[in-house]
Amino acid sequence: MFFRKIFAFKYFPSIFGKYKPINIFHLKEKIVEVALEQFLKYGIRSMTIKKLIEPMGVSTKTVYKYFISKEDLLAECLRILYDGYYNEFTAILSKGDDPVTTLLVVFRGAIGKDFGVNHQFFYDLNHYYPELQNVAISRTSTNYGSLFIPLTQRGIDEGYFHDFVIPEVALKGIMTLYTSITRSDEHKNFKGGPHKLFKNLVEVYIRGMCTEKGLREIENNPYHND
Repeated sequence: MFFRKIFAFKYFPSIFGKYKPINIFHLKEKIVEVALEQFLKYGIRSMTIKKLIEPMGVSTKTVYKYFISKEDLLAECLRILYDGYYNEFTAILSKGDDPVTTLLVVFRGAIGKDFGVNHQFFYDLNHYYPELQNVAISRTSTNYGSLFIPLTQRGIDEGYFHDFVIPEVALKGIMTLYTSITRSDEHKNFKGGPHKLFKNLVEVYIRGMCTEKGLREIENNPYHND
């Protein structure tokens, strides 16, 4: 046990040139953490394995012990990223706002991420690695469905959405419109950019789901007029 504890640590140079211990039992998780930060900061296409783990000071050989390629590492990063988004969405739903507000807050937040400070990352992901994104989303789709389908049903039960709305179909419709924005360059030709396009596609779709009560909530809530 004593020797196991000793050999559980390796010394890698930090970005400051000094050596600090990293527990090798947590090394894989640390590689993913650092790589995700690098991906978000610089995008995906321009990054190599060497650039991704440069802040750690470890060799690429170390990375290949855990991941066979950059895409393999990216897939694990996406798993962590979308698990984090799920936790964010759970927190938003726990606030107890009406279903219309909640739905718009979630998807406005999503479009803000796709075209925000990490835009290059999401641009690369949507245009060059959509299959990996699809895998990450499908892995958590059951969890996402467990959030949004009951939310939509609550909106129907409470009179915010029309009773002809089918929650599962409504969610697919929203996602289809959403990805039509993020996975194309159409927003570049649309006056007002992606956020205006979002309002004219996704938000119009959600308005179409709404009863008069739901529409009043949209009109009376200052958030919806941003």
